[in-house]
Amino acid sequence: MRIDIDKDRCIGAGQCALAAPGVFTQDDDGFSTLLPGREDGGGDPMVREAARACPVAAITVTEKDGAQSLG
Repeated sequence: MRIDIDKDRCIGAGQCALAAPGVFTQDDDGFSTLLPGREDGGGDPMVREAARACPVAAITVTEKDGAQSLG
């Protein structure tokens, strides 16, 4: 899977980091970012939940088959 974070849309609510702390963290400014080496989600089943939890839908998860799940 591929995870994209729209940095212009992100407000730093931190819901993604709470839902999937093994994939998401917050940068020094409080905005969402992926942990190093976790750009593909690392098989974490909570990645889609993290995308859904985002209050501004800043996270997009794209499956290998091209299907998208928007946060």
